[in-house]
Amino acid sequence: MNKKAIGGYFELELPYNKEFHTEVIRLNSGRNAFEYILRAKEIKKVHLPFYTCDVMLEPLEKLGLSYEFYAIDKAFYPLFNFNKIKEREAFVYTNYFGLCEKQVNDLASRIEYLIVDNSQAFYSKRLPGVDTFYSPRKFFGIPDGAYLYTNQYLQEDLEVDVSYQRFEHLLGRIDIDAESFYSSFIESDNSLINQPIKQMSQLTQRLLYSINYEEVARQRKENFEILHSFLGSSNKLRLDISQSSTPMIYPYLLDGGKELKQELIKNKIYVATYWPSVLNWTAEESFEYKLAENLLALPVDQRYDISDMKYIISIIKRHA
Repeated sequence: MNKKAIGGYFELELPYNKEFHTEVIRLNSGRNAFEYILRAKEIKKVHLPFYTCDVMLEPLEKLGLSYEFYAIDKAFYPLFNFNKIKEREAFVYTNYFGLCEKQVNDLASRIEYLIVDNSQAFYSKRLPGVDTFYSPRKFFGIPDGAYLYTNQYLQEDLEVDVSYQRFEHLLGRIDIDAESFYSSFIESDNSLINQPIKQMSQLTQRLLYSINYEEVARQRKENFEILHSFLGSSNKLRLDISQSSTPMIYPYLLDGGKELKQELIKNKIYVATYWPSVLNWTAEESFEYKLAENLLALPVDQRYDISDMKYIISIIKRHA
């Protein structure tokens, strides 16, 4: 029997291309992809960076696992004695801003239970045998969903998520403006808190089929290079960028970044803080604290072009 409706009203029309990540586990959120690994691998303890999003703690607390933070240096490399890692202990590394592929490659050769958090690195290829997860909503206009590569599977049937109720901010930004629907964005984001592990919704997957991934990557790289050509000399981060990297944002670190951030926001250039909780976890003199307080996450995504990058630069120069 054909269960698909034939005729009647139309659904949203979207092109059919193909997903960037294939032969992958599709789940409802990045934090649940992390939980999936912890459960499937029966991990007992986790080492994770101070410089991370507090949602990473959600599955650890849900599962009652012990965890320990580690620091990173100015090249985003762990300051850590890897000999400390015991059996059934996992080491989480974040591919920061999609620009840390060299660090990931090095760590993969040294750590048995490495988990790569590619939430900020959608285009970075997973390494064979390394548990890796992605959060595509950091790169595209979708409300939820995650991709997971692992060689260990949970032996349970997962319910399929439903996403249509999380779309108000995505539609409202197109129809009206970003500011009017910011509270809807927060509401949608909060709806992912403490969700059980589910399969990715059909709607989210359908949207991920519709994206021109090659063009998105090209635009992001071009925008990144424009900002870097103007700001690189004053950036306190020395960015060692792989040719294969496709950035999430342009990370611009400078003294007084906190004040400049407010100036950018006043001019409707919305820069996220990665991550406010880090200010509570670390000492003021630490590198992580400086990142959380002063790093400007400048947008370089596919919605923008050279004129937008020049506008960002003009606001920064006016403040200098």
